[in-house]
Amino acid sequence: MGNLAVGGTGKTPHTEYLIRLLQSEGLNVATLSRGYKRHTKGYLLADEHSTAHDIGDEPYQMKQKFPDIRVAVDENRCHGIEQLMKVTNPPIDVIIMDDAYQHRYAKAGYNLLLTDFNRPYFNDALMPAGRLRETSKGKQRANAIVMTKCPNHLHETDYEAMTSKLKAAEHQPVFFSRFRYGKLKPLFASTNETLENKQVLLVVGIAQPQPLFEEVSRKAEKVEMLAFSDHHDFTEKEMQLISNKFMQLEEGRRIIITTEKDAARLAHHPALDKSLHPYIYVLPIEVEILQNKQHTFNLNIIEYVRTNSRNSSLPKE
Repeated sequence: MGNLAVGGTGKTPHTEYLIRLLQSEGLNVATLSRGYKRHTKGYLLADEHSTAHDIGDEPYQMKQKFPDIRVAVDENRCHGIEQLMKVTNPPIDVIIMDDAYQHRYAKAGYNLLLTDFNRPYFNDALMPAGRLRETSKGKQRANAIVMTKCPNHLHETDYEAMTSKLKAAEHQPVFFSRFRYGKLKPLFASTNETLENKQVLLVVGIAQPQPLFEEVSRKAEKVEMLAFSDHHDFTEKEMQLISNKFMQLEEGRRIIITTEKDAARLAHHPALDKSLHPYIYVLPIEVEILQNKQHTFNLNIIEYVRTNSRNSSLPKE
């Protein structure tokens, strides 16, 4: 799974969607990524002691949400695949490679190409003029294309227009998806909370925070946002800034909201003020396939996995 552009197209939520789907079919799932911004090198297979510093924030997030799957990181994807293929008790049925669309050394059996509705590849340019890692001709390698982060209300004519502009080949089905926000989950405490009448400090280190800001603003009374770069490593000074900003909100109605990815780095940060623990909540995100095509999308994935066991290739020595 991957994209032609740099930046957030929603790879992690879509990876989690695939994990749920494949697990529901009784398959033993593994994920493999490079572990962006981790503080380690080489192949690592996550366990209950792994941290975001060890394996990266997104792999850590997936291991926390899906403790029964294998989560591995390796900057050498071929080596990572070889190591996962050796895993037994039970052996792995399927490996989901996150952000591996441009990784030509390990040829995936099924390529899922994601493109952001707000900046699709047909409206983008190669870096540095734009955000594309490669030209739009790269779409030819995709088995299916998903336009992500779609707005809530699209008409059939909108779907038709976007599908036409994507210029998918006849064998490439096109799907559309959007984010669906779940209920707030406490990061440390056991209490539940809602956004109504709340003053919120939104702490995010993701590529495109504006949709999340708009979602929280629709329900909360007041929202202050501290936005950092994607996969940001919070400094001690920034942790103090978070505390100071929080204290400026009205006592009794103030809470901190962050993303699942950011929570992976905040939870074990030594400079996080423990007095903030009861007030920190996570807003989870899930993917919804639109146009009543969820069954078709699921069937495409399941049929491929069932009929093409271990249908990937590695370069010969």
